[in-house]
Amino acid sequence: MLKLGLLLLIVPPLALMGLYFTEHSAVRECLLIEGGHWDYLEGVCRDTPQPFVPWVERTPWLVNGGMLLSVVGLGLCMVRLYVRKR
Repeated sequence: MLKLGLLLLIVPPLALMGLYFTEHSAVRECLLIEGGHWDYLEGVCRDTPQPFVPWVERTPWLVNGGMLLSVVGLGLCMVRLYVRKR
């Protein structure tokens, strides 16, 4: 149970950070190299200014689900460390 808890505690935030920084690098490439404006809803570089839409509004199930899995992993770790081994 401890290994599963640690896995659930660590993997979801790392996956979320990986996805976030992948998108962030595409945004920076659009702004700095192509000189355009990033369309957050479509995920493409445009010539006209686009409104900013936060990541949590675009993918709420991904963000909230990942954080919920981390909390479940923390709970499993706490239960396993609290309960004595028989």
